[in-house]
Amino acid sequence: MSENARTAPPGGIPPEDAAAWQRIRRYAVPAHMIERATAHRLAGDWRAACAAAGTETTVDPAALAAEHGADIAAAVAEDLRHFAPDLLRWHLPRVLGGRTVVAPNRRVLLARYGSGPDAPVLYVTTRAMVDGPQRLRLHCAPVDPHARRHSYASWVVEDWTRARWFWDARHTAELRAVAGPADRIPFFHPDGTPLREDEVPAADPGPADPAGQAEWAAVLQWRGESAEAFAAAGIALDLTLPPNAYRWSDAVAALKGATLDPALLAAGVRRLAAAGAGDRFEFAPHWRCLLLVELAPDGALRARLVDSSEVRDVPRLPDHAWRPLPDLHLVRTGRTAPRELHPLVTAALFPAAGPAAGPPGPAAPRTVRVRCVGEWHEVRSRGGVLDVPHSAEEQQRERALRAFGGDVAGCFAVREAWASGEGRLPRALRAERRELFERVQHGDTPGVLALLDAGLDPRVRNGRGQGLLHLLPFVRHEELLPRLLEAGLGLEEQDDFERTPLQSAVQNGGTASLVRALLAAGARTDVTDNMELSLGQVVSRYKRADLAFLKELVEERHPGINFEEYDEFLAERAEWGDFEDDDYEEDGYGEAGDDGDAAVKGDAAADGDAAAEADAATEDASDGGAAR
Repeated sequence: MSENARTAPPGGIPPEDAAAWQRIRRYAVPAHMIERATAHRLAGDWRAACAAAGTETTVDPAALAAEHGADIAAAVAEDLRHFAPDLLRWHLPRVLGGRTVVAPNRRVLLARYGSGPDAPVLYVTTRAMVDGPQRLRLHCAPVDPHARRHSYASWVVEDWTRARWFWDARHTAELRAVAGPADRIPFFHPDGTPLREDEVPAADPGPADPAGQAEWAAVLQWRGESAEAFAAAGIALDLTLPPNAYRWSDAVAALKGATLDPALLAAGVRRLAAAGAGDRFEFAPHWRCLLLVELAPDGALRARLVDSSEVRDVPRLPDHAWRPLPDLHLVRTGRTAPRELHPLVTAALFPAAGPAAGPPGPAAPRTVRVRCVGEWHEVRSRGGVLDVPHSAEEQQRERALRAFGGDVAGCFAVREAWASGEGRLPRALRAERRELFERVQHGDTPGVLALLDAGLDPRVRNGRGQGLLHLLPFVRHEELLPRLLEAGLGLEEQDDFERTPLQSAVQNGGTASLVRALLAAGARTDVTDNMELSLGQVVSRYKRADLAFLKELVEERHPGINFEEYDEFLAERAEWGDFEDDDYEEDGYGEAGDDGDAAVKGDAAADGDAAAEADAATEDASDGGAAR
């Protein structure tokens, strides 16, 4: 039996991924974002809808008309009127493995306007930084399928041109047909309630029950019987290892443990073929396993293990054609209620649940019991302070003990862990900290303000020593910076990478407006990070053309502060000539609006790299993880 079979239900996703998807659904697209974007879309203002959903745009209808003609410009304009950027964000692939962020280096194709190589394509790109700001960019221009994102990685293309239910408000009801047969969704009753475990078929129910057949194929895959599972879904699977067997020696075992839906795969390939997308696709259900699936002229589906060299010119099968929908799994397992999903998703998949309210808002701080000096004490964030039931004299004594290197315990250890990001916290306080930093990571400024209004102590730090000032690039700083300074947070406090808030703003894509605001508040410019890089060198490293004023200021005020070896490295790299440094030209930090989510136009300035260390969201998360 496969590892998935031991941990995930048939047709489901592994528990660790399910836990991440549960958090994604709660924090990544907050209800207020959905409401604002929807209101703007219904009012006919697609640019405002994009801004509300954290999506910058380079689309210029007038330029499209001049270059490609009025008909194409009109077709693009019609699609933009129905573009739901909040729904697109909801469905984007994510980096899991403990994280909740959008998968980086994705180019998501939405619509093509013509068939030639010069035909414009409406598409969205995600940024290069794994844990950077979650802003997206909307483009409409010809796409070179062979272009690389940067010198050491390619774009990963998600083709949604035949999956409009993910982004076009006119087609959202089609998601129901994708989820399963017309009579009912697999693993659900017709009314949308989940099947009990004893209601899942233990044998092939036959063609009279297509949903049951899909469930039976999922059960077989869950058991690790992949050939039988594919056969139950109508796919002949050849498990012969490819010629380069040394690279794929465990491909069969990997396939048996993969999270995939054989019935969804069969339906997805047939749907794409019927739409003219082709009849041969490659996909990797596991990183140690690569499959080629083909639709024969007689309508038969076949799949076989292949080496990557065999499918270099074969289109990649979109994830939506074979991965189980996370929303179905979350509802089926009780992790999420139908009414907590995106309203358009709920309307398509669970109409009997009634109108959806969307993801729940922030939870108010709670009282937490802490064992302290042999007694149970109650600790709680109240009035912007993590309140402990100790007198001023006791607190002063503990601070003195700590200053002399002594160990603190009980309530004082909890307060120390909250303010430093180090040490253990009670589970309830860990949950409060995680919720705050999840909302910061996903740009939920109203959610962060609501938590502060409820009394949350703003001195909290995550597992990388980053406080709220370090994470201002992720939110609207105009509202948060004055409040955090008023609460006493320091502009020179360093995180675990020895970066001040100003350094973090430069590194993590903070706007020029944020940088100027930190300078106006008194942030020092004679600082270096753990790599000994000055602010000016970080500006150069991330090609922040919009922050040239900061580099000039540092060089004028602090000559000689630069790490000389790094300057020499940059000079040598420029001499090499084969290192194209347009790596992140589509990220556009340099031209983002001052609020971080305003629409922009024109060529984008470069920003950061994919190896950025900052992890603003999940201090308990493990590094890495595969994009789902």
